[in-house]
Amino acid sequence: MAEPTTDPAGTTDPEAPSYEAAREELVDVVRRLEAGGTTLEESLALWERGEQLAGACQRWLDGARARLDEVLDADD
Repeated sequence: MAEPTTDPAGTTDPEAPSYEAAREELVDVVRRLEAGGTTLEESLALWERGEQLAGACQRWLDGARARLDEVLDADD
């Protein structure tokens, strides 16, 4: 079982992937979709998983930006 991941909001979710893991899986999903050769059902499942992973990556990036903004605002 993977180590619990603390997301950018500071909550711990044992099921949530790290940014790097989500991005790596997203790259694989895109590669598989671009390669073709999957059924419509498989393609839809991959697309849905890709949307989930893209959302997770965006939340990580938004959280990182918020943390940087806090630090920069504190310096003013």
